[in-house]
Amino acid sequence: MQGHLHEIDVRSILQLVEIGQRTGELFVEAFGNTASSSGWSDRNTKVSTSTPHHSWFVFFLNGQIIHATHLESGIKRLQDYLQRYHLAVDGDFLSQSALASVHAPEYGYLWTLLENGLLTPAQGRSIIRSLTYETLFDLLSLHQGTFVFEMGSPLAPQLTTLEISPMILTIMKQIQEWKQFHPLIQSPDQRLAEGNLSALPGQVPSETLKVLEKWADGSHSLRRIARYFNSDILTLTRTLYPAVKAGVFHVLPPDTSFSLSPVPTLIPVEDDRPPRIVCIDDSAPLRKTVESQLNYWGYEVTSLGNPLKALSLLFELKPDLILCDIAMPTLNGYELCGMLRQSTAFRQIPIVMLTGKEGFTDRMLARMVGATDYLTKPFGPQELMMLVEKYVGPGHADRCEPDTLLRADLKEQLGN
Repeated sequence: MQGHLHEIDVRSILQLVEIGQRTGELFVEAFGNTASSSGWSDRNTKVSTSTPHHSWFVFFLNGQIIHATHLESGIKRLQDYLQRYHLAVDGDFLSQSALASVHAPEYGYLWTLLENGLLTPAQGRSIIRSLTYETLFDLLSLHQGTFVFEMGSPLAPQLTTLEISPMILTIMKQIQEWKQFHPLIQSPDQRLAEGNLSALPGQVPSETLKVLEKWADGSHSLRRIARYFNSDILTLTRTLYPAVKAGVFHVLPPDTSFSLSPVPTLIPVEDDRPPRIVCIDDSAPLRKTVESQLNYWGYEVTSLGNPLKALSLLFELKPDLILCDIAMPTLNGYELCGMLRQSTAFRQIPIVMLTGKEGFTDRMLARMVGATDYLTKPFGPQELMMLVEKYVGPGHADRCEPDTLLRADLKEQLGN
């Protein structure tokens, strides 16, 4: 089942999954100026509607929800919930869980915490419930975008399952109430900034104002503040609304700088060196062929066959582009990509997945872990060249040794 949200809304999709007691996953995507959180793209507001793409996954088991996630901010929002239990997201600790990078980063990380006794099952279920409600609030507010539902094996293991109908009923009521804050406040992702703190004496308790001042620095969203206060977004916004209306606080546009799945862009490199590319693949013939071809075009190439070794060397090599095979032993491409995206050093570096399969699941898993693009095997030299030039520009052919392999031989080897 797939289509556009102007043909069928998310509420109807969820109800169909529930009625049919389906097991699988729902992927929803919205691009550009598509209204996302609570339809905040109002032409009468001063809030910018130039938003990046947003992607969500909802996982089902027999018509109930196991987990729901916003792909671009999963780990970041989990960090806020972990603050309640005096825990912080640790990149090295995250890498212990293969589940974290293959399915949903925050879901796998929660299981790692549970397995290590740092979270109780009750705490884990509470966090999953909050994350799911938060995700569904956005999805049920969405009016434009595309969706794909694919039946398959459930997200495993399961910590809890949530009934769909009661959640829809609760969240739809909240969405209706949310509209009363328009046009001053339209999106939970808008940021709170300090205004005239003396403009509303007595109407907001002084202690509340004092606490909120700490968060009104223009960098925290309403949703994030709600997480820290252990409050739902509607209750927090209802409290803040009189102060925003009076000018005590201002709301700024959402912060669009963070993304685990960066929009493809041409990454400029230093003029005094060729673009640097790392190819990670356990196939020696493919590594040799790719390295020879890219050297021929004037790129600085390093090929690695051991993904675990590659993980440590990448920080020294500082590549401009990473080509990474998906099917590798000890650490597959999804896991490696997911780990790299947790580091600020690789958050914006293009990572292209090399895969022998071309299907919905492979593409979605690649998107989930933050892959920029993918290239399906077998591929020819021209496909490889076009992809590399797309992300790092042309190589410096005058600085590299000529390739010793004929292009015809390269094309044949790349297909193997």
